[in-house]
Amino acid sequence: MLELIDGRDQMTPVHIPRPRPPSGAPDPAGAVAAIVDDVRLRGDEAVIEHTAKLDGARLTADRLRVDEADIAKARSLVRPELIDALEVSAERLRRTCEHQKPAGWLERPTDDELVGELIRPLRRAGVYVPGGRAAYPSTVIMAAVPAQVAGVGSIAVATPPAPNGEVSEAVLAACAVMGITEVYRIGGAQAIAALAYGTTTVRPVEKIVGPGNVYVTLAKRLVAGWVGVDTDAGPTEIAIVADGDADPEVIAADLIAQAEHGPLGTHALVTWDPDLVERVNAVLEVEVARHERLDDVENALTEGGCAVLVRDKAHAFESVNAFAPEHLELLFEDAEDSLDDVVNAGAVFVGPFSPVPIGDYVGGTNHILPSGGSARYSSGLGVPDFCKRIYVSGLEAEALKRLAPHVDALAEAEGLLGHARAVAKRLER
Repeated sequence: MLELIDGRDQMTPVHIPRPRPPSGAPDPAGAVAAIVDDVRLRGDEAVIEHTAKLDGARLTADRLRVDEADIAKARSLVRPELIDALEVSAERLRRTCEHQKPAGWLERPTDDELVGELIRPLRRAGVYVPGGRAAYPSTVIMAAVPAQVAGVGSIAVATPPAPNGEVSEAVLAACAVMGITEVYRIGGAQAIAALAYGTTTVRPVEKIVGPGNVYVTLAKRLVAGWVGVDTDAGPTEIAIVADGDADPEVIAADLIAQAEHGPLGTHALVTWDPDLVERVNAVLEVEVARHERLDDVENALTEGGCAVLVRDKAHAFESVNAFAPEHLELLFEDAEDSLDDVVNAGAVFVGPFSPVPIGDYVGGTNHILPSGGSARYSSGLGVPDFCKRIYVSGLEAEALKRLAPHVDALAEAEGLLGHARAVAKRLER
């Protein structure tokens, strides 16, 4: 079930492969660019046409936005247990986000100087909530909580409609829990374009966040620069570092859980114990066969499942840091002591009782995480993603006089003599 990669003889990190679309598969980039441009130019009309074509939902402009009464009503249409879970998830994540709030500062290095930073929240954010394979009410929580803690004043949610034009009651209930009243029945690249450029119905936002398929990811890249976007959140990834004492049934369950997210994901076991690989594969054969979505899970594991044999724990960390997984599980004794060895990962799950689904829902951490190797240079969604730093500088005459020679020297070196004259003019007066 898991492709074996034996890297024990390598002196360098073992390469953990990421699945790629099959050769000859259509390139979606051109189609996405056409949709984004069409929505930018024709607004609601283009959104309605692409929604009918891609989602099978025939809407009119007055139905693109979900009625606020339907959002409020959804809270009573779902199980009370779901409302409880959403509220617990929001409360636990909010506590984490409070720790993330950046603080502005102003100081006077000398009596005649002022320097510092102002922190200002974005005024308006857009949240993309995927649909299709499943409903994702948890994504509403994960995106809205850090935005609200940052102080974002206005949040708009876009989520794909079913062919009948309705959206998930669970997603609407999550919006109700978060106090979000602006929800659009729009999915895919057309949703990203509508949030970025605005239409007659959709007011544009300043930043778009939230996971999605390849069409959503490509659309976010196209609008980046016109609006802000979060990190790439592509196909799911899990790397499990485990020793020979790890429970093979737990490992198999965690690999299957991530395989439920669909194609092109990476599901890697990294270990220095060859016997563990055999035990995990034996469990997978049994458990995959009885899964409710047998074909999807089996295909995902066949396509992206691998067992990586390394020399030892140090070699394991070299390899997973080079891979930079979205999710990293540590299943060995005293795993917490190895956190200093983690350099690149979206989120880390420590010990046998910390599965990734806890982080997905109620762990108090965010599940909108970097994938595709972007954990090498970016982080999971948080409060700073919804804030701006504005630098402040103030000088009185004596301070400007002290610093003027340095401005002169740098301006001359860069050939920008007007910079020096801007200082000199003030000193002359």
